[in-house]
Amino acid sequence: MDEGRISTPWGGLSVNRLVAPRVAALLQRAAPLGIRVERLDDGVILVDAGIDAPGSVEAGLAIGEICMGGLGTVRLSTRVADGWPSWLEVSSPQPVLACLASQYAGWSLAASKEEAGGKKFFSLGSGPARALAGREDLFGELAYRDRAESGVLVLEVDRRPPRVVIDKVLRDCALAADGLVLVLTPTTSLAGTTQVVARVLEVAMHKAHELGFDLANIVDGSASAPLPAPSPDGGIAMGRTNDAILYGGRVHLSVRGSDEAGHDLALRLPSLNSRDYGRSFADIFRDYEYDFYKIDPALFAPAEVWVSNLDSGRTWTAGSLNMPLLRSLWLEEPA
Repeated sequence: MDEGRISTPWGGLSVNRLVAPRVAALLQRAAPLGIRVERLDDGVILVDAGIDAPGSVEAGLAIGEICMGGLGTVRLSTRVADGWPSWLEVSSPQPVLACLASQYAGWSLAASKEEAGGKKFFSLGSGPARALAGREDLFGELAYRDRAESGVLVLEVDRRPPRVVIDKVLRDCALAADGLVLVLTPTTSLAGTTQVVARVLEVAMHKAHELGFDLANIVDGSASAPLPAPSPDGGIAMGRTNDAILYGGRVHLSVRGSDEAGHDLALRLPSLNSRDYGRSFADIFRDYEYDFYKIDPALFAPAEVWVSNLDSGRTWTAGSLNMPLLRSLWLEEPA
């Protein structure tokens, strides 16, 4: 059997087996990428990509591709003419598996103060190991589960996960300890900011799912978003990565099906449909007392959307980039 395939309705693709060479390359290039690799006594590997290690944008690009389960590319480009110097360009020939079955940060991992040694721990796990655990309802909807001897999970955290969380991941993924790699990427770091902005295509896929569009009809996807500088303040850093997508994200989806469905998707998907559109995410989050569930769900979408129907050859677009807002939030004008 091909090592990248298992028996599933999705062509037998195994995101954990497909991504294994990219994980190995990340570990081998630790020093030049500015990351640190630690093997625990039981064999679990922890990758520090910005807590005590400096990390790098290049590390973030590699982690972004790892999050997509070997089914996507993340590249850096220079586009000063577009209003910002650094942009991420993301694409996938299998956007449903790459973005929703792998990249989406949907696995809640928590530990109490007692379990975590004095301070509560919480993180949303993303990456291919989610498909091994299958703890989210989403996997039932996708009719997808993975089986592999190794797995990788990315955690957006500023400290190491407690042992109870590591043991839960091992147990739920049915992995031996030496088969698990945990990548730690605080959003305040270069790698952390990069890998979050690299979710611009995933944000569109998740929104399409929420809108009820038939995911089986999304056959290809590409996207871009500006890459801001990380902030040492966690709230500001989180706000910048969200703003990059909400106001600077451009997505192009290739679909099949009716023109009515494709046209409707293009119109309904952009973030400007939200009542909360037009202010920095950090301000919106603060005004809702740091409760994500109070934010209008329509906001969590890219700024500009293009939808092409391969069955008819027609294309629609809606929304637009708001670079003046991003520049006002990110750019310090000279005195």
